Amino acid sequence: MTDTTILTTRRGHVLIVTINRPEARNAVNAAVHVGIGTALETAENDPEIRAVVITGAGDKSFCAGADLVALSRGESLQPTDPAQQEWGFAGMVAHPISKPIIAAVNGVAFGGGCEIALMSDIIVAADHAQFGLPEVKVGLFAAAGGAFRIIQQLPRKIAMEHLLTGDPIPAARAAEFGLVNHVVPLADLLPFALAIADKIAGNAPLSVQVSKRVALGIQDGRIASDATYWEHNVRERAMLMRSEDAREGPRAFAEKRKPEWKAR
Repeated sequence: MTDTTILTTRRGHVLIVTINRPEARNAVNAAVHVGIGTALETAENDPEIRAVVITGAGDKSFCAGADLVALSRGESLQPTDPAQQEWGFAGMVAHPISKPIIAAVNGVAFGGGCEIALMSDIIVAADHAQFGLPEVKVGLFAAAGGAFRIIQQLPRKIAMEHLLTGDPIPAARAAEFGLVNHVVPLADLLPFALAIADKIAGNAPLSVQVSKRVALGIQDGRIASDATYWEHNVRERAMLMRSEDAREGPRAFAEKRKPEWKAR
C-alpha cells in the first residue's frame, strides 16, 4: 500500500497489520477502514498467509475508536464504495475471514478499538493496556458490534457494568474474565503474539480455517448468528443518530468541554 495509514508486513506465513496514526491515537477514519479491510481481503485470498496479527503504532494506543474530531467536522468514517462499507467499522467488525486474527493490544483499546479486539480471535495485551466502550459518554453507543459482543465475551453483569458506565477495564482484569488470552510487558507483546501466530501457521492451514468457520458459524463471509443483532443495531443507530445528543457528544469532545445532554 502507498498510503501509510495502515502498514502491512509479511513475516513468513503471518501478515502483520499496523494502524499507523499515533498522532490521532490510531483512531479510525475512512483510510483506516479501507486499509484494514483490504489487508483482511489479501489475507483471506492468499494461501500463503495463515494468520494475521493486528496492532497499533506507538506505545499509548492500540486504537482509540472512531475519529470523533473528524466526525465533528462532518467527515465520513467509511469509504464511498458500497462493497467496502459492508466490511463494517474499521473494515473489520462485519468482515469475518477464515484466517485467525490475533490482536496485539499495545495500549488503550477504546470504542471501536475495543470492537476491533472483540472481533479478533485471540487477544494478547500489554500490561498497561485497557479496554472500554465509552460511547455512552459522548452520546453514541457501541454500534460496531460491541454492544452484543461484549455480552458474549464477558460475564453478563461485568459486561453490563462496563457497557453502561463506559468505564474501562484493565488488561489484567480482562484476562481474569477470559476477554484477554495473555498479558505481557510491552516489549514482549509483538514477539509473543507472533509466536502464537507461528504456532497456528505450523498447523494444517485448511484444518485451521475450517475450525474457525465452524466455531464462529461463518458462512458466505458472514457470521450467520450475528444477522439479527446487526438488524437491530442498524435500527437503533438510525434513531439515535437523529438525536440532538448524538450531535452534541462529538462536538463537546472536539471542543474539550462537558456535554449538555437533552435526552432528545
